[in-house]
Amino acid sequence: MAIKTILVSQPQPEGENSPYFELAKKYKIKIDFRPFIKVEGVSVKEFRAQKINLVDHTAIIITSKVAVDHFFRIAEESRFTVPEEMKYFCISEAVALYLQKYVAYRKRRIFFGKQTIEDLVEVMKKHKSENFLLPCTDILRDKIPQTLEQSKMRFSKTILYRTVAADLSDLENVYYDLLVFFSPGGIESLLVNFPDFKQNTTAIAAFGPTTAMAVEKHNLRLDVNAPHPKAPSMVGAIELFILEQLKKK
Repeated sequence: MAIKTILVSQPQPEGENSPYFELAKKYKIKIDFRPFIKVEGVSVKEFRAQKINLVDHTAIIITSKVAVDHFFRIAEESRFTVPEEMKYFCISEAVALYLQKYVAYRKRRIFFGKQTIEDLVEVMKKHKSENFLLPCTDILRDKIPQTLEQSKMRFSKTILYRTVAADLSDLENVYYDLLVFFSPGGIESLLVNFPDFKQNTTAIAAFGPTTAMAVEKHNLRLDVNAPHPKAPSMVGAIELFILEQLKKK
């Protein structure tokens, strides 16, 4: 199976230095980018049906930039003025810096971990008296609330946005040698858009264990699994797969 065309189920990287572009040039292959999923915010009516009172919370747990946008959107649409003394606990420094879009950056109010919920909980333990709000998606990983519960954090979870399948109908008669996925939602979108999808010789790449499980759950063949010891990145795993195919020629 010679790999000549690849579809990556994510937005095209900004700039010209993406390793995907280097891979395409190195092996003379065509790589296209197309998000398979999109985010939709819940309405104020749906939010209120969750019976979450924003005024009861003194701190927000922020796990992504999308969560930042939808928290402040719901606050505005529900006419809630976010108090200046509100504290923000962000999964990473990048997310913490993104908060500047909405609030003045002050170290005494904004805290962040290194990238995982375990790191963030260590920071939160110094502020256990806070009443935390966790704005999230409808497909939030169980690990996050479980870690908070195990650490005896007082928090409420509220779904402010959901992940839905993007419209891929224009790809109906377009074929790729390799499809690359980064979430179970991407696999679901493929099958929602193309319920009669037959894999045949098309290779499938999956990043992360939950994505790999979604591939197998739907009886699809997993050809490229990342990360693994020889290839911590998806691009590295794809390159190894291309090299394996070239050896078989």
